[in-house]
Amino acid sequence: MVDLEHIRAVEATLFASETPLHIKDIQQYVGDKIDVDIILKILEEHYLGRGIELVKRGERWHFQTAADLSYLLRRESDEVRKLSRAAIETLAIIAYHGPVSRAEIESIRGVQISKGMLDVLIEAEWIKSAGRREVVGRPLIYVTTNEFLTHFGLSSQKDLPGIKDLKATGLLDPIDSVMNEIFTEEGCEENDG
Repeated sequence: MVDLEHIRAVEATLFASETPLHIKDIQQYVGDKIDVDIILKILEEHYLGRGIELVKRGERWHFQTAADLSYLLRRESDEVRKLSRAAIETLAIIAYHGPVSRAEIESIRGVQISKGMLDVLIEAEWIKSAGRREVVGRPLIYVTTNEFLTHFGLSSQKDLPGIKDLKATGLLDPIDSVMNEIFTEEGCEENDG
């Protein structure tokens, strides 16, 4: 006859272990007078069909999540990525002007995009290719994705902040604001004359 305390001791040993245990390992914890083989069979039956199961892999035993429930415990790791200023500018251009080609992004930024810039944004799943522009050379064009909207808490592209919103939150550099005002004033003066 198997004692309930012996079952509990084997169960606790397996539960607390970070790695699967061989019967000899379990006996080191609970003593060699306990029939670990029989207790493992009892525990295996007890946990059959439950949220966790006692399984034997090779010669070692351990508890694991039931295979049909493993999706519940899949961890989504948030990998913090610090984007360069160039990457942020590129992302903003695609968000506000998309669909755009690489050449159009470079024209708006005034500099070439580094080789892996678009790859980084694609890997982050914030942009994707939206086909090819129907012009000579048929360049790829890029748009933002639903993941981009989700990450930034937007319902749609229409929810992107405008210039006034960006100024109010301090997200525009002071030099950008000054340059914008200068060009706006010069344009007004030219139109007045």
